Amino acid sequence: MKPSLNVLLVHGAWAGSWVWDQLQPRLQARGYATCAVDLPGNGQDQTPPEQVSLDLYLQHLQACIASVRTTTSSDAPWVVIAHSGAGVIATALAEAMPERIAGVVYIAGMMLPSGMGFAELIRRLQHQHPQVAGIGPYLLWNTARTLSRVPPFAAREIFFQDLNDSDAMAAAVRLSAQPEGGRALVAEWSAERAGRIPRLYIEATLDRSVVLPLQRAMQELVPGAHIESLISGHAPQVSMPDAVIQALEPFLHSLAPPLGASAGQVWRDE
Repeated sequence: MKPSLNVLLVHGAWAGSWVWDQLQPRLQARGYATCAVDLPGNGQDQTPPEQVSLDLYLQHLQACIASVRTTTSSDAPWVVIAHSGAGVIATALAEAMPERIAGVVYIAGMMLPSGMGFAELIRRLQHQHPQVAGIGPYLLWNTARTLSRVPPFAAREIFFQDLNDSDAMAAAVRLSAQPEGGRALVAEWSAERAGRIPRLYIEATLDRSVVLPLQRAMQELVPGAHIESLISGHAPQVSMPDAVIQALEPFLHSLAPPLGASAGQVWRDE
């Protein structure tokens, strides 16, 4: 039995496909096929940091989608679930292939107007909301400032404060170095392509990274998304996956009725 939807899971900066480890089986159990990617240059391959770009990310994701279709002969549409900075990547992917993308979900994600970078939004709000700096002041940079790392103590306080100490530190130490070419991203998109695709925004009200004023500002700047609100830190898919599934299900149901649990399949990008 073919899945009703394919779900592409895209991690944010410094992270990897592991951030979806708890959400993937929950999606699979509901009949959705999932593919969790590791983006190039984020510690799982040999891509040099200076080669990382939005275009490279898009090539990688499009290849993943093509590979899954070839492997399974599935023509089911795709829903992209993007966390944090991967929101920009999801928007760009929807613009690049709107015929394959049925919906986009932003989890505490960067849902930005065409041509706007996240740094620009921070500059707009920093005087009114000093906390918008998020993880920025804690980053450790290489000499050329092309690669950054998050100290574990900062990750624990900014990203994973709603996990217990053991789980928070286990997640914090898994973060990898992040090429700046894959973080300072700007997507150009149109109303006729990415703009026509249904969107869900899952906001995290206790987020200390993409803080709530930033999330709300993006919802105002790019109206039209359905909004679900979770009382969580920056990564609710890690800290409260059952709540994320509950927030996702109505949106996924609206795009394609789920099949039986036996239809679920799972892929991990290698």
